[in-house]
Amino acid sequence: MASTANPTRDDFAALLNESLGGADGGFEGRVVKGTVTAIENDMVVIDVGLKSEGRVALREFAAPGQKAELSVGDEVEVYVDRVENSNGEAMLSRDRARREAAWDKLESEFSENARVEGVIFGRVKGGFTVDLDGAVAFLPGSQVDIRPVRDVTPLMDIPQPFQILKMDRRRGNIVVSRRAILEETRAEQRSGLIQTLAEGQIIDGVVKNITDYGAFVDLGGIDGLLHVTDLSYKRINHPSEMIGIGDTVKVQIIRINRDTQRISLGMKQLESDPWEGASAKYPVGAKLSGRVTNITEYGAFVELEPGIEGLVHVSEMSWTKKNVHPGKIVSTSQEVDVIVLEVDADKRRISLGLKQAISNPWDSFAERHPVGSTVEGEVKNATEFGLFIGLDGDVDGMVHMSDIAWGISGEDALNLHRKGEMVTAIVLDVDVEKERISLGMKQLEKGAPAAGAGRSGGAGVNKNETVTVTVLEVRDGGLEVQAGDDGVTGFIKRSDLGRDRDEQRPDRFQVGQKFDALVIGFDRSKKPNFSVKALQIAEEKAAVAQYGSSDSGASLGDILGEALKAKN
Repeated sequence: MASTANPTRDDFAALLNESLGGADGGFEGRVVKGTVTAIENDMVVIDVGLKSEGRVALREFAAPGQKAELSVGDEVEVYVDRVENSNGEAMLSRDRARREAAWDKLESEFSENARVEGVIFGRVKGGFTVDLDGAVAFLPGSQVDIRPVRDVTPLMDIPQPFQILKMDRRRGNIVVSRRAILEETRAEQRSGLIQTLAEGQIIDGVVKNITDYGAFVDLGGIDGLLHVTDLSYKRINHPSEMIGIGDTVKVQIIRINRDTQRISLGMKQLESDPWEGASAKYPVGAKLSGRVTNITEYGAFVELEPGIEGLVHVSEMSWTKKNVHPGKIVSTSQEVDVIVLEVDADKRRISLGLKQAISNPWDSFAERHPVGSTVEGEVKNATEFGLFIGLDGDVDGMVHMSDIAWGISGEDALNLHRKGEMVTAIVLDVDVEKERISLGMKQLEKGAPAAGAGRSGGAGVNKNETVTVTVLEVRDGGLEVQAGDDGVTGFIKRSDLGRDRDEQRPDRFQVGQKFDALVIGFDRSKKPNFSVKALQIAEEKAAVAQYGSSDSGASLGDILGEALKAKN
């Protein structure tokens, strides 16, 4: 009792610490409850049971964008920053109290991956600030919406759900996303909507985005792909040629993949197929007009009508221009006449011919320049076997080296002429099917043997006549030879070089070699054809007739032996 009646200095200190919230269970750094005792000049006076009251700005009791609803006597929670400041008042904070309470709640919701409610209230670099009931979070600009949002003003100062992506209480960092909520909601809507759709269904949609390969169409919460090849039956280089962003289009659902929630759409399926009855509309041999739509290395595509295109292969583009790029013959958007060569309606293919729509220059040349007529042209090219001459109608004729000049070898004759030189020649043969024109220059020389003279058909040699020939050129197919020392030239086919296979090898002969051969006929240009084989057979028949018969008892060897003796 004595100690109670006469308290010591330590007792007073203990009582003071208890009154002010001392070190043991002190008030500082804690959230405590207090009572509003007064509201003065936008400041709220709060009693939290300390020696003195504290003051808190009234705005701390209001949500962003709203007014504070607070009255004297209300019980509130505040954070005690300091028990007493220089003015003897407690340092209190409503924001800090809300923040601490919010962090506790947010950590629990973050661990459960639950949605949280917040309010966008400010802009910062790269995004926005969000009030999560006291805790301030960062909302990146890319996480505001599924698509980029130019104006966020309508989204500010209104409560809405967010998803916490990351939080660090020690550093006071919270990152949230509004986009994640929208995508989750959209996925739920897509799942429900896709169940209402069916393949073959016709539906209206709005074009959301356009790419090089197609367009994405919003079907009311779920997107479908309208591929460029399904926009129209006619050729479309880019979807923007037909549709634009924001356009309302009528489409047909072609395919639905419910696992991936991908939908393929088509517009051309709502039109009549132009390929129906194509075989009847475009019969083989018909001459049509069309527009060149595309040029490739292998040919050109010609549009006959919207949705119907045919291919002119490079080989069917020109009678005379060989091995050139189609772009050097036709140009895009050019109107051309074509002939239908083949139609495959099942594969949606039409083969067209461009050159067939004009006259064949080889036919025209043959009509204007029959065999034996004289022509003039420029030496386009000199090869090891002859000269190519440019003629009327943009066709070329060839003068074989053996038909360039009399009395000299083919190699020497080739050296007499150069590329670009104008020469005159006679038409020896025209093969329209093989597109070949054979010309001769030596036949126009003064004093040259006249073609078709007497029975020979050339240079004093007659059919079935035996002559001595000289090899001018050795080829794979036979020998080019000349009768006598300065006579007509002709050819011996490989098969006419001998009766046995070993004798029919052209390589066993050499240029300049002389031997006997039989004239067996003449070609279109009146050049003689020779045969060693025919001469052998003729000599054998003559020997049999002179020295014996098949029933005389003499063998063929005996007969030939006697014939050779008689010849020697």
